[in-house]
Amino acid sequence: MSASLYVTPYNGTTGDADAGYSTGVTDLNQFYESGDFAWIMTCAALVLLMIPGVGFFYSGLARRKSALSLIMLAMLSIAVVDFQWFFWGYSLTFSHTGSSFIGDLSNFGLMKTLAQPSVGSTKIPDLLFCLYQGMFAAITPALAIGAAVDRARILPCIVFMFIWATIVYDPIAYWTWNANGWSFVLGGLDFAGGTPVHISSGAAALAFSVMIGKRTGYAKSAGLPYRPHNVTHIVLGTVFLWVGWFGFNGGSALAANMRAVMACIVTHLAASVGGITWTLLDYRLEKKWSVVGFCSGAIAGLVAITPAAGFVTPWAAVVFGIVGSIGCNFATKLKFIMGVDEALDIFAVHGIGGIIGNLLTGIFAADYIAALDGFTSIPGGWINHNYIQLAYQIADCCAGFSYSFVLTCIILFLMNLIPGLSLRVSVEKEELGVDDDQLGEFAYDYVELQRHTSDVLTGSPEMTAPGNGRAGSSKSSEGPEKMV
Repeated sequence: MSASLYVTPYNGTTGDADAGYSTGVTDLNQFYESGDFAWIMTCAALVLLMIPGVGFFYSGLARRKSALSLIMLAMLSIAVVDFQWFFWGYSLTFSHTGSSFIGDLSNFGLMKTLAQPSVGSTKIPDLLFCLYQGMFAAITPALAIGAAVDRARILPCIVFMFIWATIVYDPIAYWTWNANGWSFVLGGLDFAGGTPVHISSGAAALAFSVMIGKRTGYAKSAGLPYRPHNVTHIVLGTVFLWVGWFGFNGGSALAANMRAVMACIVTHLAASVGGITWTLLDYRLEKKWSVVGFCSGAIAGLVAITPAAGFVTPWAAVVFGIVGSIGCNFATKLKFIMGVDEALDIFAVHGIGGIIGNLLTGIFAADYIAALDGFTSIPGGWINHNYIQLAYQIADCCAGFSYSFVLTCIILFLMNLIPGLSLRVSVEKEELGVDDDQLGEFAYDYVELQRHTSDVLTGSPEMTAPGNGRAGSSKSSEGPEKMV
C-alpha cells in the first residue's frame, strides 16, 4: 500500500482470505481513505444505472411486441447475478488464492470478505471491491441476453444468466484481473473490461443467436427488416450508459486520483468522437442525420476505450473513437455474411468493438498515464517501444472470444435438452409477441389494441435493404407497416 498522511498501513494477514481482524484493531476504517470509499461507492451506483440503460437501448431497437421483455431481462440480470456474486461468483473471480484459470471458494458466501486490501487495489478493501465488481458481473449477461429478442422464453434466460456468469464470466474476469490469472501474469492490459465484459458478451450473443435460430420471417438476403420501434428509448438508454460509463471506466482506477480523472476524460472523448463518426458514415449513404447512428457510434466509442481508459492519452482516445466506430459500423454487416440472425448487433458493437479496443491498447498504452495513480508501473505499448504487448492483447482476445463462444453454445445445447428449459417460444407465440406470451404485460397501453400489427417493412428494395438493428436503422421511417 502506498504511503498516505491519512491512513494507517495495513498490518494484518494478506494473501489468504481474512476479514481484517488479524490487525488487532477495532476501527478497520483507518486503513483506507474516505474519499476513495466515496468515489468507488458512487461509481458502483453509476454502473448499476447502466443496466436498465442496456434494457432501454435494446427495447428501443426492437419491435414493440418485445419491448418490455428486454427491459425485464436487463433487470433480472441485476437480481440473478447479484445473488450469484454473493453465493460464489466473487470468490471464484477475486479470491486471494487460486489457480491460473479460476479462483477458489475461500470467500464463499462473502465469508472473510471485509477489510483486507482487495485483489484489485490496496486502496480499497475486499468488501468495497466486491460491491463495485458485482455491477460488472451483472451488466455482462444483460448485454449478451439481448440476443434473445423476439423468440426466447424468460425462464431459460434466467437459468442461463446464472450458469453463464459462473462458467464463462467468472473465469475470464479472473484470468484478466486477478493477480494469479494467466493473462494478468502474461502482461495483458485490460483496464475496465474489454475482454471480460465486451468480448465475452459479444461472443455469447453470437452463440445465443446461432443456437436459438432465426426469427420467423428472416430472409438471408435482407434479414428481418423493421424500424426501431422507439428511438426515444434508444436515446434514453444511451444517456444512462454514457453517464454510467464514467463510473465504469473512472471507477476502475479503484481510487480517487489523477488516473481516474484521465479515464473519465478519454471515455467522454471517445464516446463523442464515436458518435460523430457513425453519424457521418450513415449520412454519406442516406443524407440523413441518424439519431440511432449517433447513439450506436457513441456506444461503440465507449466500448473501444474501455480496456484502454487508464492507459492512454486524450489524443489516443480520438483514434479509439474513430476506429472503434468505423469498425463496429461495418461489422454490423457480418451477420448477413455469416447467416446469423443477431438482431441487435451486440456482436458487432461489443464483440468487435472490444477486440478493436484491446488491440489498440497494445499500441497506444503509455506507462506515464498508468503511473498517474502514483504506483502502477507497466511497460506500455508500441508508443513505449514495447512491441510484444500487441501479441499479449491478441492472445487475450482470442482466448476470451473462443472460450465464451464455445462454452455458451455448450450451455445452451444442454439446457435445451432439459424438460422445461427449452429456449424458444413456439411460432404462434413468437407471432403474438414475447411480451404478451411470457409477461402478459406490454410496454404501452395501446399495444393491446394493435397486437396484430407487425413492424416488418414492405415496399421498395431500399426499404428492405440489410441494416436492421443499428446501422441505417432509422432510414425507413416513412415505410408502411404490414398488417398480418
